[in-house]
Amino acid sequence: MKTELRVTVALAAVLTLLVPAALVSADDAGEDWKSLKAESKRIKINEMADGALDQVMNSNWKAQELFESAYGWAAFDNLKIAFLLSGGGGNGVAINKASGERTYMKMGTGGIGIGIGGQKYQVVFLFQDEKTFFNFVEKGWKADASAQAAAGKDGANATTGFVNGIAVWQITGKGLMASADISGTKYWKNKKLN
Repeated sequence: MKTELRVTVALAAVLTLLVPAALVSADDAGEDWKSLKAESKRIKINEMADGALDQVMNSNWKAQELFESAYGWAAFDNLKIAFLLSGGGGNGVAINKASGERTYMKMGTGGIGIGIGGQKYQVVFLFQDEKTFFNFVEKGWKADASAQAAAGKDGANATTGFVNGIAVWQITGKGLMASADISGTKYWKNKKLN
């Protein structure tokens, strides 16, 4: 019994040290990011977003079709770390296609899961209409349990279209990711960059 208590206390101590680090955003964690001025951060976010959108468009004909009719789009650069508890964060931008106006945003996620390690990835959103885009940008958004990124090259092409006004793709180092779960992730305006 005493051994189990010691193991539990030791595990809790390790988690107390590791979990806060896991919850820090991917870009905010680096000293280089912290030292950048707001305009330089916006430039880096724009470069990431444009690259992520290009990758999705070049890999997925269904995304190309949906983009043509979409009101707007967004892309986020994320880092997720897991050590029994998982957490992550990142930065991104939402773009109104008609006006080109950009709104800089943040994202964060946390939960309980099995696994140890980290994953860096991008998420690209397409918004079907003005109301959906406006709500995402102005009110923020939390992905519910049914929110999943579309599958890779072949699987994503089978996607029928927007779900509740939003289509989502996730890109990892291996390309578009099949059935990536983004549930529990929150998105909100970045007050420092707007």
